[in-house]
Amino acid sequence: MTEAGTTEADPGASSSASVRPRRRHWLRWGALGASVLVLAVAATGWSLYRKLDGNIRTDSDTAQALAPYEKERPTPVRAAGKARNILVLGSDNRGDGNGAYGRDEGSQRSDTAILLHIAADGRSATGVSIPRDLMVDIPDCRRPDGSSRQAQFAQFNWAFQTGGAACAIRTVEKMTDIRVDHHLVVDFQGFKKLVDAVDGVEVCLAEPVHDREAKLDLPAGRQTLNGEDALGYVRARHGLGNGSDTQRIERQQRFLGSLVKKVRSNGVLLNPTRAYPVLDAATSSLTADSGLDSLSELYELVRSVRDIPEEHIRFLTVPRQSYRLDINRDELVQPAADELFTKLREDRPVYVGDKNTEKNDGKEKPDGAYRGTTADVDICANE
Repeated sequence: MTEAGTTEADPGASSSASVRPRRRHWLRWGALGASVLVLAVAATGWSLYRKLDGNIRTDSDTAQALAPYEKERPTPVRAAGKARNILVLGSDNRGDGNGAYGRDEGSQRSDTAILLHIAADGRSATGVSIPRDLMVDIPDCRRPDGSSRQAQFAQFNWAFQTGGAACAIRTVEKMTDIRVDHHLVVDFQGFKKLVDAVDGVEVCLAEPVHDREAKLDLPAGRQTLNGEDALGYVRARHGLGNGSDTQRIERQQRFLGSLVKKVRSNGVLLNPTRAYPVLDAATSSLTADSGLDSLSELYELVRSVRDIPEEHIRFLTVPRQSYRLDINRDELVQPAADELFTKLREDRPVYVGDKNTEKNDGKEKPDGAYRGTTADVDICANE
């Protein structure tokens, strides 16, 4: 019984009322925790993005050096979805921690020069190596100290040594009549870091290699090279093959093909813990023009080529032969060289195969094929 004007308390209602505030309390804290977590992830992501973006150095000096010669440069292609031509230079500036690979003479050279052509349809990419000892017409170029050097007929490497990337670009454009849309300069140290970031690249050696100048001491057989040994491997001339620059270029092309496969593999690009070291190594090694000096612009470049089949990523060397006046130098083979440049300029297919034969899309290409390699090559099958 209860007194008049009073009601009997409901134990269930009291319990329910006490649970609801606690539930709301934990919901508020849960939402707050989730928000903090999201903000922390976003902040970390933004911090990493800015770190990678800040790694890339902008080469504004080259743009300034090229500006006075704009009227004599090839006309750029302005159509939507245009093909792109990017000159990639491997710099051996020994003043930046690279002294172990040779004397520091206060200058930089480019042991590696590749004109990368990305087709307008995004279905193929062709990397054309230019030998450093190729005899070419080098235009008048301005030295870093402001002095000028007259036009000369000399080996290609002198262009970069004399006038940096601007002189190398003008030399390539004069030789090919192809507009260089962008350029990238890759440092020795960055190459080593990139190879290490993908846990090394596999090669096969028919014989042991001992090259003191390249700091290379490797046994015969299949093995995975770390960054230090990889750099020596792609630069070696005296301990591998006949010591020619041509064989070294072919070795570089095969190695790059294997490196491309490793970087494109799911184990690297789709794994954040592995992708970040790769991106950090790649971006920290680069000096680029203003059109490729940001992470977003490089991402767009990578996105444009990531779906290209590996067999359609080709590497070859300009048609060359020993220079008639000096067997230690090279010269272009004509008309083969001009035919190659015309195909690239007009964005026509370039077939790469073993000497005169190329299998492409299941069809034999007996004519017009260039000796080279593709990114799907097994590097061990070519040693």
